[in-house]
Amino acid sequence: MTSSCSFRITRTAEDLAQTINALSHRLVKLEQRQEVLELEFKKTQNRPPKEELEILDGVDNLLRECKDLLEISPSSEECVVDLSEEKHTLAA
Repeated sequence: MTSSCSFRITRTAEDLAQTINALSHRLVKLEQRQEVLELEFKKTQNRPPKEELEILDGVDNLLRECKDLLEISPSSEECVVDLSEEKHTLAA
C-alpha cells in the first residue's frame, strides 16, 4: 500500500543547481528591467503635462509668425524716418 502513495524525487543535485542558476539569471534580468522602468517613470514625472506642451507649441508658432511679419515689414528705422517726414510736411 505504501508504494501507491509514495513519491519519487527524480531530480538530482545537478538539476537543482541548473534550476537555481536559471532562476538567478531571471531575477537579475527582472531587477534590471525594474530599474529601467523606474528611471522612465521618473523622467515622465518631470515632464510638463501634454496640455502645457500644446500651449507652449502654440506660443512658439505665434512667435515665429510675428518674427516672419517683422522680417517682411519695413525696418523700424524706415518707419521712423517716414513718420518724421510726415510731421514736417504737416507742419509746413
